[in-house]
Amino acid sequence: MQHEMRAEYEEGSPGRVAGAPVKIWHMVRGNGTTAMCGRELDPDAETQAADMWATGDAGPFCHSCGAMYLREVP
Repeated sequence: MQHEMRAEYEEGSPGRVAGAPVKIWHMVRGNGTTAMCGRELDPDAETQAADMWATGDAGPFCHSCGAMYLREVP
């Protein structure tokens, strides 16, 4: 199964605009909008490749999504 990371933005943020603060990165299945932790995310939110998960370049990460993601990938 394919996964990708999708941003959740800070409260009151304009969303996917240059410099918008990302509150936390979630993991979604495929190119969906429901995070693995159950949070519904904006379909226009920024995305990143799943292989960026837990790297120092792309945090902070949702711990619940991380736990579920690690159970699904080899």
